[in-house]
Amino acid sequence: MASYTIQEINDVLKGELIGNTTQKIEGPEQLQSAECNHITFIGSSKYIKHWADSKACAAIINDNLIIEPDNTRALIKVKNADLAMAKILELFNPPAPVFDTDIHPTAVIHETSTIGKGCKIGANCYVGKDVELGDGVILYPNVCVFDETIIGNNTTIWSGTVIRERCIIGSHCIFHTNVSIGADGFGYRPSDDGRGLVKIPQIGNVIIGHYVEIGANSCVDRAKFSSTIVGDGCKIDNLVQIAHNSIMGRSCIMAGHSGLAGSVTLGDGVIIGGSASIKDHTTIHSGATVGAGSGVVGDVAAGKTVLGYPAQDARDMLKQWVVMRKLAKK
Repeated sequence: MASYTIQEINDVLKGELIGNTTQKIEGPEQLQSAECNHITFIGSSKYIKHWADSKACAAIINDNLIIEPDNTRALIKVKNADLAMAKILELFNPPAPVFDTDIHPTAVIHETSTIGKGCKIGANCYVGKDVELGDGVILYPNVCVFDETIIGNNTTIWSGTVIRERCIIGSHCIFHTNVSIGADGFGYRPSDDGRGLVKIPQIGNVIIGHYVEIGANSCVDRAKFSSTIVGDGCKIDNLVQIAHNSIMGRSCIMAGHSGLAGSVTLGDGVIIGGSASIKDHTTIHSGATVGAGSGVVGDVAAGKTVLGYPAQDARDMLKQWVVMRKLAKK
């Protein structure tokens, strides 16, 4: 198990070290759960009250907070405790599962596929016809990559993920367990006789940019025609649905249980809160935020925050909730 002195940790963070501890630090932990060999984090004044009772030997705190150290514990002041926490978690991050052999003998790899240098392909994987894997791609056991798909360098794909035919995946992406890329979009129309539904063929593909991370059990559907697109740097939580022909700009965030209907367009840096739903053919412009649980039925202007169902300007919606609460008390 890795362990570090407080000085070694501060060498990484380059913060202001106040006080000292001789205790070797063996990992990070929450304030109330920490033991004497842990470092903890305080990013808000509301958590200061828990420091006195915490057993942690050290804490990383925002530099605008005032906390007195004691004789045996240390504080490291930084500009942003959350970002500092990410660096500490990286220090203590355990190694990834080990591959005993780069390409497992049970993997099925089509003779026409191209496998880059340093790729690792786990047990029971399938790599189809004319697939191209860049250098350093990792496919954990039971991943399927179907025909004519291209995957960029250093992308990691966890078990159970299925990438359908003709998709294009960028470099340095991470797909967690059971992600679905390129399944058919949801397209049906009533039949002429009105007695059934006609399936609309979905002949497009999915294009995913670089440094995209997609959480477990999320789905990105292929386009009816052209492409469903996820831009560079997007981060998608677990259990998220991205429907056919949607286009996401760069560095968008979608929290768990949220979903885009067909042909939704997101600008750069859009944030979609958990369980929010976006109506088809809607545009949410760059820098906008959709609050958790909201239902967006119309376009959202750049930089605007919307909330509620149906979603509207967050300030207006909060005012309505205040009025309704007052009415309920009468």
